[in-house]
Amino acid sequence: MNAAPGPGTAARGAPVLCLSFRRADGTPLDAPTHAGLLALLGALTPVVQPLPPDGALADVRGALRYFGRDAADLAAVIRVRALALYGAECAIGAAGNPMLATMAARAAGPGHTVLVPDEPAAVREFLAARPVVTLAGVGPKAARVLCSYGLDTVGRVAAAPPATLRRLLGPRTGREVHERAHGIDRTPVLPGAAARSLAAERPFDRDELDPVRHRRALLSLAEELGARLRAGDQVCRALSLTVRCADRTTLTRTRVLPEPTAHSATLTATAYAVHAALGLQRARVRALSLRAEDLTPADRAAHQLTFDPEDEKARRLEAVTDRIRARFGPSAIARGSLAA
Repeated sequence: MNAAPGPGTAARGAPVLCLSFRRADGTPLDAPTHAGLLALLGALTPVVQPLPPDGALADVRGALRYFGRDAADLAAVIRVRALALYGAECAIGAAGNPMLATMAARAAGPGHTVLVPDEPAAVREFLAARPVVTLAGVGPKAARVLCSYGLDTVGRVAAAPPATLRRLLGPRTGREVHERAHGIDRTPVLPGAAARSLAAERPFDRDELDPVRHRRALLSLAEELGARLRAGDQVCRALSLTVRCADRTTLTRTRVLPEPTAHSATLTATAYAVHAALGLQRARVRALSLRAEDLTPADRAAHQLTFDPEDEKARRLEAVTDRIRARFGPSAIARGSLAA
């Protein structure tokens, strides 16, 4: 679905863009570059919602009218400017609401745009064959329930009676899933709104049995999340670990932290503890992911002083490594245990 809307329908046809950025050389996007890309979008529309670490939502209905362009033209301008100014490629989804735009962006490759005209037939065509798990609000548990009743695609969910979905998923979730399966999303684009969570994943080259490699992946994940939180002047109140096993089962556990933090050592210790509590002695693990949840600005969080010189030393060292990475890139310095 790559055709732009027809004449006179630009503002109505695809007023929301979802953008996913990445560097042309494949290296991760750093915080200053992401901030620059957000400023680039801000020159076109004031309604830009950051999606750290490498994305954004933009309501461009005003820009479409002001510049007299359709969504495809505006997306092309953004791609050219992002590549020329920041060396970043864009995958862009354009649709009538944030949910559809996000799904379209996931379907678009770097340097491409997928447009979903804001017309019922086009929305149905776009959603029909997509797996139900790709629908916003449908997690692994809800997806398993729906698939067990043969509702394994968004099109089949859309065709199901609303009462059936409410019975299977509960009144509120069933109603929301029914609406979203028809392409309805009432979520606005919130200018300047920060993400409520950050996530990172480490897939293994093969199904991994070695607990040492599991812990090494957890250390890498905690280090990455800690650095991203500190770069955004944020802290998290909870940490979730998700384990994807070779038999396609998924285990997720969440632990509330003693205090809001972005300290990598605390995140690592919590990740280790949650992983140990799962008791995966001989599990074949396909991937591990870690999510920092309930994010808040760091200046609004209280830190209990420990008077532990080792803790203070670790925090000072963390600040130094953050400055080095900000100047020379995220791979400029790493723990010795992760360098091999």
